[in-house]
Amino acid sequence: MYLFEKKIMSQLSEELKDYDIQFSQPPSIEAGHLSIPCFKMAGVLKQSPSNIAGEIGAIIENLDFIEKTEVTGGYLNCFIKKEDLFGTIIGDVFSQKMSCGSHNSGSGRKLLIEHTSINPNASPHVGRARNAMIGHAVTSLLKFEGYEAEVHYFVNDIGKQIAMLMLGVEDPAGVRFEDLLQLYIDMNKMLEDNPEMEDQVFSLLYELENGNGEVKVGFRKLVNVCIEGQTAILKELGITYDCFDYESDYLFDESLKSILTDFEKTGRLEEDDQGRMCLNLEGYDLPMRSPYLVLTRKDKTSLYPLRDIAYTIDKVKTGAYRNLIVLGEDQILYHKEICAALDLLGMKAPESIHYAFVLLPQGKMATRKGAVVLLEDFMEEAYQKAYEEIEKRYGEVSESVAKAIGYSAVKYAILKTSNDKNVTFDWDQALSFEGDSGPYLQYTLARIFSIENKCRDEKPNILSKIDNLEGVDMTLLSQPYEVELIIEVGKMYDAVLLATKSLSPHYIANYLFGLAQKFSKFYHSHSVLGAESDELIVARMALIKAVKQVMMNGFSILGLEVIEKM
Repeated sequence: MYLFEKKIMSQLSEELKDYDIQFSQPPSIEAGHLSIPCFKMAGVLKQSPSNIAGEIGAIIENLDFIEKTEVTGGYLNCFIKKEDLFGTIIGDVFSQKMSCGSHNSGSGRKLLIEHTSINPNASPHVGRARNAMIGHAVTSLLKFEGYEAEVHYFVNDIGKQIAMLMLGVEDPAGVRFEDLLQLYIDMNKMLEDNPEMEDQVFSLLYELENGNGEVKVGFRKLVNVCIEGQTAILKELGITYDCFDYESDYLFDESLKSILTDFEKTGRLEEDDQGRMCLNLEGYDLPMRSPYLVLTRKDKTSLYPLRDIAYTIDKVKTGAYRNLIVLGEDQILYHKEICAALDLLGMKAPESIHYAFVLLPQGKMATRKGAVVLLEDFMEEAYQKAYEEIEKRYGEVSESVAKAIGYSAVKYAILKTSNDKNVTFDWDQALSFEGDSGPYLQYTLARIFSIENKCRDEKPNILSKIDNLEGVDMTLLSQPYEVELIIEVGKMYDAVLLATKSLSPHYIANYLFGLAQKFSKFYHSHSVLGAESDELIVARMALIKAVKQVMMNGFSILGLEVIEKM
């Protein structure tokens, strides 16, 4: 109902510009179409909520779309004229089409977002994939808002994990991606049994960091095998990247020395009793632990935080209006340390989007122990289960449709959960055609396509009347389920606004589920093509076409695949 809220706010801007005016939905359409709770303002103005509601009602009752207002228990309930309610919401969908729901808050602005950035040491597991799914959905959301987006992947290609793999392979370029996970697990076990081998691991890292050409080439070949394998899997889910930035590139330029010099000028760079260079972050809002961020080893070679700071500075220098990074919740403290370090240099660090874990029944996943569900295996299982379910329902199965349903089921099951909450994956729920699931949304949308196709075959003159809404009498849609569905269509703007403010795609997912439920109630209560008059058929077809467009916009944001026939 954002379109009406905006007009009301414009009317109230002078009289109540200093107050936090919020909107809510009445419990039923009989109680009103839009509500303004007045309790917060009552505390500030030292008046009763009902008195304030009455005053607001007097201010806005002359708006041409307001039919009447009623004060009920501290709420001002607004009734919108039927022709305005329908004409504004449905008319906006038809005029805006693929942009319907967008506030264009990013128009003319650039977005830089870094996400995924999995260690290039093995096939990704489902837990790591949540980073990629959230990152991709947030990118799509902000593109929908008009941002010009550039997606970055920071390749951590010089860590201990890569050196372990290097130690275990004969030909870095010849190793197969599918063999890397087992190799990584085997090498972890070997190091546990033979601790002295760690010297060989660190020797390789030393050679890399000191510019050994042969070692550099070997590391890069091995890492690229892994990156190509990981991104090929993610591409199956529609997740792609614009830039791959390699951590090792920061070993061989002068930027790290320059950054250390800049930190030294702040008076915060200190050498500890082990000879390491550390940044004193005392005074920043950090948990009670050592206030020192260690930047180098005792031989003054760089550690990951220093290289990460250099990379982050490069991202900041691009001048993007929004600079985002997606990180697990276990990285909250580390990101705060990076923010503090950048602040010392007078720079603003990227905004962080933190997410909780995807859990197995026995707990968190750990690649080094092999206690994982690989994303590629998870996707294969999603495909197989979707295939079996479709075959059971319809008797015939398309591989492309089974993949579209299975993959969308996985994405939706993860994205419908708020970023800050754990996801415990449930196959039965994820692949259900009747619950809060991707297949349910896809089935709802396919049903609308089916009605449209049937109308095109049986009543071709109807669809031609809908295209520009001329001659469509939307006031014929007076039944409660019709009105509720129209109001729900108008809430796309609210869902996008909430998702954009919080950078959490779950608002879009939850909105789509609510819209699908409202459509289902309407569909099971009212015939579209069997309505008693052609005029009513036209109005109902216009309504479901609006529902289809808004759902497709939401699908595009979440990366769910549209299936026209199921």
